[in-house]
Amino acid sequence: MSFSDFSKTESIKSLNEFLADKSYIEGTSATQADVTVYKSFQKEYPQLTRWLNHIASFTEEFSTLPAGKVPAAAAAEEEDEDDVDLFGSDDDEVDEAAEKLKQERLAAYAAKKAAKGPGPAAKSLVTLDVKPWDDETDLDQLLANVKAIEQDGLVWGAHQFIPVGFGIKKLQVNLVVEDAKVSLDELQQLIEEDEDHVQSTDVAAMSKL
Repeated sequence: MSFSDFSKTESIKSLNEFLADKSYIEGTSATQADVTVYKSFQKEYPQLTRWLNHIASFTEEFSTLPAGKVPAAAAAEEEDEDDVDLFGSDDDEVDEAAEKLKQERLAAYAAKKAAKGPGPAAKSLVTLDVKPWDDETDLDQLLANVKAIEQDGLVWGAHQFIPVGFGIKKLQVNLVVEDAKVSLDELQQLIEEDEDHVQSTDVAAMSKL
């Protein structure tokens, strides 16, 4: 089964159904098949992918996050439709009006961004795989040792233990890092210094925030 064209809603629905009883696109561990599908979705929906990855890093804090209001996107779309004279304009006029509105919004956004000055520090959302030695490794202690690592610009997020076969489970943990402050190579070396529990580490996924 191929999931490479996410411009169609059917592809997203099919992928969601396909993953109902699976953790990976193929087999029992991450492969290039997962990378291909992830990048295809990210290419079609870059902002949505960034948002999903970012919010996933707050999983353990969901119950303590402040209240907020979900924008009424559907209502806004209906208002836009009401503004269009379906019987008095041809397609070219509608396209021109939409393009003009788009350019005005882009210009307003650029002006607003420029007024704010330099943006926040560049950050990345990283999903890290930490592999134990065998099925007798104390995974709770492994997790505690990993999250005990503290660095300026490093924030640990949600985690899960994923079966990899033969009764062995690996730790998969999300983290947010400030690119200028945290070296992933050095962080992996620090984690791998826990030789009693950690066999190796791998970056399973990474995206800019």
